[in-house]
Amino acid sequence: MTNQPIAVIATTISGSLQDWSKVKHIVPLFEQQGFTRVALHVVDSHAYAREQAAACLRNGIRILISAGGSGTFNAVLEGCCDSGVDLKHIWLGFLRKGSADLIGKVLGMPDDIEDAIRVFAESITHRCTVPCDVIRAESIAGSSPPRHFVGYGGAEIFGHIPYFTENRFIKYYKGILGQVLGDMGPFFVGAVLASINRVIDRVRSKQVQWAIQTDGRAVPVRSYQALILANGDLGKNMPLARGVPLGSGTFYLFALHDIGWLRLPGQFRHTWDASVLENPTRWGFEAHEIREELVLRPEPVTTFPVNIDGSTMMCQEAVSFKLVDQIRLICRWKEKDTGSPEKKESA
Repeated sequence: MTNQPIAVIATTISGSLQDWSKVKHIVPLFEQQGFTRVALHVVDSHAYAREQAAACLRNGIRILISAGGSGTFNAVLEGCCDSGVDLKHIWLGFLRKGSADLIGKVLGMPDDIEDAIRVFAESITHRCTVPCDVIRAESIAGSSPPRHFVGYGGAEIFGHIPYFTENRFIKYYKGILGQVLGDMGPFFVGAVLASINRVIDRVRSKQVQWAIQTDGRAVPVRSYQALILANGDLGKNMPLARGVPLGSGTFYLFALHDIGWLRLPGQFRHTWDASVLENPTRWGFEAHEIREELVLRPEPVTTFPVNIDGSTMMCQEAVSFKLVDQIRLICRWKEKDTGSPEKKESA
């Protein structure tokens, strides 16, 4: 497997200040592991990362590694969808170089660059991958094209977080925050700013209620503080779907009712450590498992942002989420995994 061609698509600015320097070490470290056919593609935007991923696959590459945060990973995934190549024939890796890289953590990828490349070398050599469901988000009206993702998404406060974390200027303060507060620092700062924005909108009487359908079943219309989507267990930073594999054939909606802005900090605190599951009524929490389709519709009808794994999708009238495919994700190999039919697959 060391002779298998590999393409690494890296963003120039993502993650902490220390993360920015990782890119130049990627190819030399792979060479030290005996991988001599690794091509590095450095990009300065998620749009370019998407284009480059599609081009690599059309040129015959079947192992792609995203070096960035969740936004870069999602862009590379969408490039896989654009390429026309059967997703089940692609191996996609997550080299952690960003903030809120939840999927990378779930896959067991280290943050240290030398350790990460060693783990990738071992995992690729031993054909160690796991299946992961791909979710398609589609606006019912408007001009936004459909989007695909495999990690998390959401609306209301969750939908507004990327506004505070994903423009070019903010990339620089994210680097500083990531260095000081850790890789989840920028996400939580964005969540705080989005929450403040939510309180301001409520004061201005811009409250929106949501009509939700899960697999054709209507949920009572009400106002929510946050609507959070996940396609499985995303680890300790989002432990709401504990033990559910990323390729389970289901995904989840976790919703926080609007029970007043004074209780919002407590709702968020108990959601992030999953203690909300112990007393959901007290914290206005509800969970839905979806196998076919989830539809979110604001009332009154309006244009609204949806979080697609850390980036923004503007939707109009309603948004639909469906499981549409599966892709293989490179995961950390351990000696005890040898021989597992679940994790030994060819690219």
